[in-house]
Amino acid sequence: MKILVYLKQVPHQDARLDVSGDGTWIKEENIKFEINSYDSYALEEALKIKDQDATSEVIVVSAGPERVVQALRQALGMGADRAIHVRDDSVDATDALGLAKTLANVAKAEKPDVIFMGFMSDDGNFAAIAPMVAELFGVPHATAVIALTRNGDTFIAERELEGGNLEVVELKAPCLIAVQTGINQVRYASLKGIMQAKKKPVDPKSAGDLGVAGQLAAKVAIEKIYVPAKSATAEILQGSADEIAEKLVAKIKELGLL
Repeated sequence: MKILVYLKQVPHQDARLDVSGDGTWIKEENIKFEINSYDSYALEEALKIKDQDATSEVIVVSAGPERVVQALRQALGMGADRAIHVRDDSVDATDALGLAKTLANVAKAEKPDVIFMGFMSDDGNFAAIAPMVAELFGVPHATAVIALTRNGDTFIAERELEGGNLEVVELKAPCLIAVQTGINQVRYASLKGIMQAKKKPVDPKSAGDLGVAGQLAAKVAIEKIYVPAKSATAEILQGSADEIAEKLVAKIKELGLL
């Protein structure tokens, strides 16, 4: 079975996050980065399949600057077979749809039986990439998966819904599965695995290589991020539900947030 795993490198959970000078993102200098927690669980699901079937191949894919190679090497040390690093300024500057187009074209080139990825990223929390990639690649998908079993080329996925409800779906390969945190126990890279990872290939790809050059202009942009102002006061809105809603909307407009 050929398995693709999409990884994102995000700021370390303990990193101090300061807003950049232009107010559109954080200062990335001098902070640590790590594999997105959701994606770590996705990688583990792929490696579990390889544990059961040594003929399976696990390919990890990540887009981003040179520092992303560190995350890919870590995944190789955990047991992945090879890595693809999408390194292109136009990919770094695109939005969720542009990134989904890029990752879908990686899948079209590799033709995997299954794609694993995290349900969302720790920094963005959009949960948008997985459904987009599945649609663009033309395969069925399941998101927010909390339990997974496999029978040949069929996957039975248990997924979370709103209100504490669960849904069980059956997917036949090729398919895409986006997992929740806690679906498994993520392994550590062994010393032997880390040493072997140095010899495993990391294949660089550009937007041109993937056939998306000139197609990645962002349709969505972050205008501003900021640290909310601290306040020691609170205002309690009184009245009926309709009255409270009306007052709340007025307050939001007053603050320029609507």
